[in-house]
Amino acid sequence: MDKAELKEVKLLATKIRKDVLEMLRHRGYGHLGGSLSIVELMAVLYGKVLHIDPKNPQMEDRDMVVLSKGHCGPAWYSALAEKGYFEKEKLMTLNDGGTMLPSHPDRTKTPGVDMTTGSLGQGTSSAAGIAYGQRLKGSKRFTYLIVGDGELNEGQCWEAFQFIAAKKLNNCIVFIDANKRQLDGYTADVLYPFDYAEKMKAFGFNLVQTVKGDDVEAIYEAILKAQNNTDGANCIILDTIKGQGVKFFEELKDNHSVKFSTDELKKAADDAIAELAKEIEEEER
Repeated sequence: MDKAELKEVKLLATKIRKDVLEMLRHRGYGHLGGSLSIVELMAVLYGKVLHIDPKNPQMEDRDMVVLSKGHCGPAWYSALAEKGYFEKEKLMTLNDGGTMLPSHPDRTKTPGVDMTTGSLGQGTSSAAGIAYGQRLKGSKRFTYLIVGDGELNEGQCWEAFQFIAAKKLNNCIVFIDANKRQLDGYTADVLYPFDYAEKMKAFGFNLVQTVKGDDVEAIYEAILKAQNNTDGANCIILDTIKGQGVKFFEELKDNHSVKFSTDELKKAADDAIAELAKEIEEEER
């Protein structure tokens, strides 16, 4: 990634982060913490990696994204809007009645969404099936699976991982968003996860990488390495922070799903939106 491309990806990340805050501030509530922790990943995927065409969402040889942690759809919707799949004004209809942007992704409603998700764990199996089907067809398409660390409490995830590894589906790149928190608290307290890298290796993954989840260059390099690995299954563990990129929300205890019900929370969101808008304006000069 050259300097110009790096600048564009970082700018996209800033725009996605601002969009997420604006959407949820407008809605009055929503899954803020986990949406913000995948912002940089979404910026890298949609800004640099994916083989897609926003003008032709059903392009036959497109890469596919499966957001198994579907409650973090706002980050995905923003990336799609910024990429041109639909008008950015639609973002403010998040979770309205009849919206094309429901609380959790629905492939029948939103251009660019190829798999409906939201019931935790099920996206992992869907991604495994998609990648296996593409393998059988001899396709060179990639499937990018994004799963949360809290979601890994679901046994279905590990069944899917075992299948991906056993079939050596190197065309399915698994991202674990290790933001260390889930609905009920810290993952270490709810159900101690042990070492994700060692677990994925034990389940048969050939290449397991761990990178800082806010480092777009490191994420991009890890994806390139995974794409070039033809020997087996790939996993990239993202060391992230829930609420990533906005200090107030990183430190907020209950940042899984935030209700903007107090002046303090509203002001924190407004201040962050204003600061991000300023960063975008400066970068686009």
